[in-house]
Amino acid sequence: MDKEVREKLRERFLRDPLPRRLGGLAATLGRISSSARKSTDPDIVSNLLDEAKHLIEWTAADTEPETAAELVQIQRVISLWQKAWMEASQNPQQRILLSVQAKDWSDKTVDFSGLV
Repeated sequence: MDKEVREKLRERFLRDPLPRRLGGLAATLGRISSSARKSTDPDIVSNLLDEAKHLIEWTAADTEPETAAELVQIQRVISLWQKAWMEASQNPQQRILLSVQAKDWSDKTVDFSGLV
């Protein structure tokens, strides 16, 4: 994501209340889960991982300390996946592992949002 696009996304994202931002993060994590399992283009997942890292960066500081700590941990693991994704995307077991992990992160983030 280039800097200008990222800044526009950031400005729009930060206008939303915290529960909606967490819901948006959960949706992005859900798209990672689905795309990791089904997409044939590794760039799609890589771009979603990058988006999720930024959404966490823009949200974590506004959450409770325990939630922020969990989000930062998710962000760390996302960074590791992002670095390894081009190679990992060629391995069906690695794709399933990311898919399951991202689904778990999405579910936790929905819980944090209080939207459900």
